[in-house]
Amino acid sequence: MSPSSAEPDIDDVKVKVDRLYEQAEHAQERLNDAKVKLADVTADLEALRQDQARQQARLDAVRSQVAGSIVDQYQGQGISAVGQVVVSDDPSAFLEQLTTMSEYNDMQSDMFGDYAKELKALNIRKSETRERQDEAEALEKDLAAQKAEVDKNYDAAKALLGDLEEKEQAAILEASRSGDISRLPDISASGRAAAAVQYAMAQVGKAYVYGAAGPSAFDCSGLTMMAWAQAGVGLPHSSSAQFSSGPRISESDLQPGDLVFYYSPISHVGMYIGNGLIVNAENPSAGVKVTGLHAMPYVGAVRPG
Repeated sequence: MSPSSAEPDIDDVKVKVDRLYEQAEHAQERLNDAKVKLADVTADLEALRQDQARQQARLDAVRSQVAGSIVDQYQGQGISAVGQVVVSDDPSAFLEQLTTMSEYNDMQSDMFGDYAKELKALNIRKSETRERQDEAEALEKDLAAQKAEVDKNYDAAKALLGDLEEKEQAAILEASRSGDISRLPDISASGRAAAAVQYAMAQVGKAYVYGAAGPSAFDCSGLTMMAWAQAGVGLPHSSSAQFSSGPRISESDLQPGDLVFYYSPISHVGMYIGNGLIVNAENPSAGVKVTGLHAMPYVGAVRPG
């Protein structure tokens, strides 16, 4: 049989498929992280727009005062010091009038100063709003790029599997799904971690779908986010962001419920369940499964809550 017509080695195909899934997950977690950042930027942008509107109202009020002052002067209510000298027959009255006029001019000067200050403040807010708007647009472009990367690698993995016979595909999928369930521990989680572990373990066997957070399918950070939500702990839908969700825990101090992270940069997260095992949403072939703590390149762990 010529090399070009040789049957592909199943182990080689599995390695290639897993690598493509890994690349797709890296892109998906970058996508999740960009979504988290976009939500924050969008909230900031809305707050800035409201602040800008309030500042515009303050500026309009001062502008109205300044405009009224100019009209008053034009109508002769502001009389110059020379005019006061001309019309005054009483020096003491003139001095009183001069004092009044000085206060009036000081008030005008304050109004023009207020106007300049409020205008400057408005321009600062407009600049901040533009910067946040630009950041939001850049993040939206990044979302589109990461989504394209996910789709490209996922489609490539499906194409590789599609080139194999049905029996060989089933063998690869079964190899991906098989976990270390023979070593499943009696999980003794306590406190809020117990609710998180119970939820995560109840999802074993469900599908992996990029960007999903239940109830019928999950990606890695979607599973851990929803699991800890059962314990009343809010986590972002991003593995890299979840790495900052609690204190760092050494491997020797791991307890059921702790989140464990993989790859550099971080792009996968699972939940420790004890006995050197984790539960995680692994990839589209494996789905949600139990596997060894060091089945992937381990980076570290945190304890949420």
